[in-house]
Amino acid sequence: MLIVTSTLLFVGVATCALPHLYPSIEVCIDLPLQYSCENTTVLTNSCCNVVKGGLVLQTQYWNTYTGLEKFGQLLPSGSWGIHGLWPDNCDGSYDQYCDLTRQYDPDPSPAYLPDGTVVPPYKGPSVRTFIEDFGRFDLLRYMDTFWINQGAPNDEFWAHEFSKHATCTSTFDVVCYEPGYKGHQEVVNFFETIMKVFQTYPTYNMLAAPGIIPSNKTTYTLARITNALYSQTGAIPYLGCSNNGSVLDEVWYFHHVLGTEQYGHFETVNSTTPSTCNEDDIWYYERALGSERINSL
Repeated sequence: MLIVTSTLLFVGVATCALPHLYPSIEVCIDLPLQYSCENTTVLTNSCCNVVKGGLVLQTQYWNTYTGLEKFGQLLPSGSWGIHGLWPDNCDGSYDQYCDLTRQYDPDPSPAYLPDGTVVPPYKGPSVRTFIEDFGRFDLLRYMDTFWINQGAPNDEFWAHEFSKHATCTSTFDVVCYEPGYKGHQEVVNFFETIMKVFQTYPTYNMLAAPGIIPSNKTTYTLARITNALYSQTGAIPYLGCSNNGSVLDEVWYFHHVLGTEQYGHFETVNSTTPSTCNEDDIWYYERALGSERINSL
């Protein structure tokens, strides 16, 4: 079992002088503690516990290019990239775009919900400005280093992840930040939470340590990749492959959460989703020349 702590590695500013991002959880102090999806009694306070979206996935991807290298949008050297923090239901199903009043995605996918509701494209200020309004330039630098979009600006990817996923996580509901809620506070807090959880899973290093490194000449078996990650996390992650299961490009780490998603304990559990990778001859390709930046954080 891996327990995720709330240590942040951002650098650059003294955040104690900035407006706080955390929710109001004073009422949670005396409540019983149970992990999401393991509770034997009904969890009633959705701000204190992850009641909605209790199977939490920290998702990462391995891209080999961005398509926007000429604009300086580069992939992080020696690291996988952040995809998101997804709130699946305990049975493995999931909801999406749960609050259209907090829809900041300029290109929603899907554009329609299962009941036919249209998800309208967002046309307002970028979510990048939300982060700037809270003075969190340290967070912004970290996101621009490790949370990289392909074929479109980074902030569009960030907006998509919040709008599609965070609005379906109970502890990021606006009511959890009352009294004293500041506009978009929960959006920036969600971004901060993703960075925290991502830092606990250095996928590149966990694979490189036993000799699994990107290569255009050598392939790997699914068992070898899975066992390398299991040996460091104590649980089997989901491994995703494209090109008919032959090219490794995704990893998802599954969790049950004790307390809030923002600051609670993350218990790593086995994936509920079967891998899409072949058993043998899996490519883990090198990044394209000129597509990586040297990380300075």
